[in-house]
Amino acid sequence: MKSIEDYFLITPNDLHWRPSNLMKIPNADYLERTGSDNLGARLWRLPPKSANTLHKHIRAVEFYFVLEGMGRIRVGDETLTVPKYGGVLVGPDRLRQVFNDTHAEVLWLIVAAPEETEFLPGAKSKPDVSLIYPVDPKQLPKELAGVEWPPKV
Repeated sequence: MKSIEDYFLITPNDLHWRPSNLMKIPNADYLERTGSDNLGARLWRLPPKSANTLHKHIRAVEFYFVLEGMGRIRVGDETLTVPKYGGVLVGPDRLRQVFNDTHAEVLWLIVAAPEETEFLPGAKSKPDVSLIYPVDPKQLPKELAGVEWPPKV
């Protein structure tokens, strides 16, 4: 791991919003321009009746923080409701999925450490994605039964 010896100012204009690969959730990586391999931080804007991937991590611990709206996350077999400015810390081995079963958008800040560099662009080896997605990552929580997500393009 390389340490950061200076500082990086990141403004809202620096962010690049894009849809996620699997679930098409708009997100912006706060730290991609810093080159940090110690810490990851990303904004996730969950539209109404949507879900992110069901996943876990190899080493990374994640802190989920709700900036706008009422957050919902499943961790293992439990579903948690997280109020605005509330947070949840999840260890690497626990399956987790943020989702939105309301009619209003929800904005999450998700911070993870250490960064799992084998999954970053430019990694020297191909990662074993079954470690992150041991089950179907697109499965929706029971709270979204009958919903079709991601949207068909």
